[in-house]
Amino acid sequence: MKKILLATAATSAFLAATPALAQNVAPAGPRVEAVVGYDKVKALGEKDGGALFGIGAGYDFAVAPSVSLGADIEATGSTMKEGDEDIAEVKAGRDLYAGVRASVAVAPNANLYVKGGYTNARFKATVADDSFSENFDGYRLGAGGQLGIGGKAYVGSEYRYSNYEDGLSRHQVAMTVGTRF
Repeated sequence: MKKILLATAATSAFLAATPALAQNVAPAGPRVEAVVGYDKVKALGEKDGGALFGIGAGYDFAVAPSVSLGADIEATGSTMKEGDEDIAEVKAGRDLYAGVRASVAVAPNANLYVKGGYTNARFKATVADDSFSENFDGYRLGAGGQLGIGGKAYVGSEYRYSNYEDGLSRHQVAMTVGTRF
């Protein structure tokens, strides 16, 4: 009798959990988000960091019940600067990104994703009274997750690595707050 009750309880638990698994729906539709975090730039063997801030947007297309593919765009800035403003200084400027991402729903209000794409960063150098800026092209790879916090709002976190020309790279950890439409 105990075995029958145990089997019945296990079967009931499994059947009760099955609808919850079916609710893991991939994110879909347009989204917009604020981005804040930490930006660490490496150039010519030197490393320095600063605050990361910006805005992102995208559109996700459900391709399976718990999988979506999407497009991302983002514009960020950074407070990273290296050197002495009276002698020579390098500052990170805007960073533009466009890419794709793949998301997998892992819970009813949570998804994990990987992303990759093109990035273009601007850096400004000042030496004495002369200043100039230069743009660098590269690629970005990243991974992160999002958690729904009510309605269509979500919070997220992400790590991303960008590699540009001339030995310039950056590591970023970003937090996001956004909404879907």
